[in-house]
Amino acid sequence: MFNSFGRIFRFTTWGESHGPALGVVVDGCPPGIALSEEDIQPWLDKRKPGQSRHTTQRREPDEVRILSGVFEGKTTGTPISMMIENVDQRSKDYGDIAEKYRPGHADYTYDAKYGFRDYRGGGRSSARETAARVAAGAVARKVIAGVGILGHVVEIGGDRAERFAAHELPNNDFWCADPEAAKRWEALLDSVRKSGSSVGAVVEVFASGVPAGWGSPLYAKLDSELAAAMMSINAVKGVEIGDGFAAARLRGEENADRMRPGNPPTFDTNHAGGVMGGISTGQDVLCRIALKPTSSILTPVETITRGGEAATVMTKGRHDPCVGIRAVPVAEAMMACVLADAFLMHRAQVG
Repeated sequence: MFNSFGRIFRFTTWGESHGPALGVVVDGCPPGIALSEEDIQPWLDKRKPGQSRHTTQRREPDEVRILSGVFEGKTTGTPISMMIENVDQRSKDYGDIAEKYRPGHADYTYDAKYGFRDYRGGGRSSARETAARVAAGAVARKVIAGVGILGHVVEIGGDRAERFAAHELPNNDFWCADPEAAKRWEALLDSVRKSGSSVGAVVEVFASGVPAGWGSPLYAKLDSELAAAMMSINAVKGVEIGDGFAAARLRGEENADRMRPGNPPTFDTNHAGGVMGGISTGQDVLCRIALKPTSSILTPVETITRGGEAATVMTKGRHDPCVGIRAVPVAEAMMACVLADAFLMHRAQVG
């Protein structure tokens, strides 16, 4: 249950970290949209592991295959099924933790709920599942063509970037728009990796070109749908829309996004993050997510076994010292899926 997300534009992911493959079925995509594997692959390439020493060294090509829902290069309106094979599993790395729970992971809670857990990389709870979301997000981007979505890392290990220069994003391993911060993070993650530990991060993602009117009160607010989407990403422990928690420290006149005449009207500021009353304002839709440090670490930590005995555990294998780096394309994909769903719901209601 609950492996699906969305209302009209709806996707269901399937597969495990160490299974033969994983994938996604996208339903509700309108017909007649040009779509090919070449439209999807660049976004998967952005997320795939092993691209720098600062991410897991698992080597997965993440090549996507479209199995259904596309004919002669265009969507048919029927479910779009996509598959990504797993080719570099090393399940033996997890043999030592088969009977131990890793603190911070879903090991204990999956076992408590189902009486069973897949200890090979976390199985269904692994962030490997997010590759399927990125494929769904690539389809969503085609549905909302004209909307630009961009994510970037703004903080790693408590060290925050101070500037934003979009042209710098592809020039470092961190999807960081501040080259000076990227240099500091490089040294930080080298140290963290060598010590067998991990650090957290903050990722910001925004969408430009979203017209006013998307989102539905009261229980399908654009910002509540975004919050649910972002919180569903592995390791995310907090979501902010617009100024987020900082808005609680402003006075009313400071927080107000003053409006100016125009067609459409303009705003002096965007404290609201492009959403008011759950409906888009026409400004950039902006959110930030906080990701905890990776729970798979080489540093021994206290835990218990499945039998309830005290133990210590350390996770061998290949893991990200900071999951926030590869979370950027995942957050972009979830933003795209939410906006595609909001667009189709808006069109269904008001034409």
